[in-house]
Amino acid sequence: MKFLHLLIISLIPLILADTSCGPKFKGKCTCGYTTYDNSRQYVVNCTDQGFKDTSVLGFLPQETQVLIFTGNNIQELPWNVFGAIDNLTELTIVDMSNNHIHEIRGKSFHHVINVKRLILNHNNLSISSDDDEINFHHPRVFSNFINLEELHLTNAFADNTSAELSEDLHDIFVNSNLTHLKKLHLEQNEISKFRDRKVFCDLPHLMDLHLGDNLLKEINFDVKCLKKLRFLDLERNKFEYLKQRDLQFLDDLQNSRKNVNLTIDLIDNPFTCDCPIQIFKSWLGKTNVTIRNMENYVCIRKTRRNYVLDLSLTRCKVNSHKHATSTTQTAALVFLLVVLSCVLLGLIVALIYISKDRIKTVLNPALTQVSKKVQYTTIKDDDAPEQYV
Repeated sequence: MKFLHLLIISLIPLILADTSCGPKFKGKCTCGYTTYDNSRQYVVNCTDQGFKDTSVLGFLPQETQVLIFTGNNIQELPWNVFGAIDNLTELTIVDMSNNHIHEIRGKSFHHVINVKRLILNHNNLSISSDDDEINFHHPRVFSNFINLEELHLTNAFADNTSAELSEDLHDIFVNSNLTHLKKLHLEQNEISKFRDRKVFCDLPHLMDLHLGDNLLKEINFDVKCLKKLRFLDLERNKFEYLKQRDLQFLDDLQNSRKNVNLTIDLIDNPFTCDCPIQIFKSWLGKTNVTIRNMENYVCIRKTRRNYVLDLSLTRCKVNSHKHATSTTQTAALVFLLVVLSCVLLGLIVALIYISKDRIKTVLNPALTQVSKKVQYTTIKDDDAPEQYV
């Protein structure tokens, strides 16, 4: 018993040392090895400690693998958040969620060459290049994350973010050179459309694109350039149906690849039980794209809810057939008119060529008479006296 007592006493300094981050942290953070992401890692945890600046992050232990710095009140990330000297070569995960961050300076993140996951969820970022008061647009803001694989920006931007968000994001993606990025989270950012269709095209290794809980009504960004895309999350947006063009884009992407299967999720969108949804329903049954939760897709007709897969709109089928027939007939009529016009023009040209001698015989006397009149008028004008004023 005495031996056990002595053993416990001897271990107390080791235990305390394992959770203490040093005097700069003033006991507000815990540091040490723990299980994170199903593996044993050295974690620095500074959650809900009321920090108003990031000065303590310049003194992180060299063995830090995971930094959790969340729930504080940091309006701005200054230059060299992690210090100007030490290289944190073991650091792979940085979570700075829910810190009220408004500005990230262009040189905020240094010594992050091995970081693979950056989480900035639930902040108040302003990245617009059109800000009238202060320019918070730093297109190289993530440029030092050269091995970044996951970027989490859920509810990360300021309310009423500029409508040019897609252009600003594209500018950042291009200039930050995020060529290794595999997962991008942009949920809950009130995105209604992407004005720049190529917004994601400079992310060549992107595999998972999360756009759930936004305000999108169509897929108005280029997906065909995302050759490795395997999951597209469009849950809880504002889709009433998917346009034929959008469906074709998805099919083209899936059919252009052999070893990558595309999965899309459209659950909890406000689909309407009208004719356009019939095309979407038909596509669900024949596409090679994997549709997650499609058995739970619901559309609304007035106040009645119907499962999309159970929907039967016979009127739309008839109208669709009539429309197709009408379109075919119109095209055939136009083609026939063009052919007849060409034939008629050819006949006229041929008739003129065959009858050229007869036409010349008929027209020569008239042309001679006109020529004589012109000559007479010219002589008459030459004889007239000059007029002076």
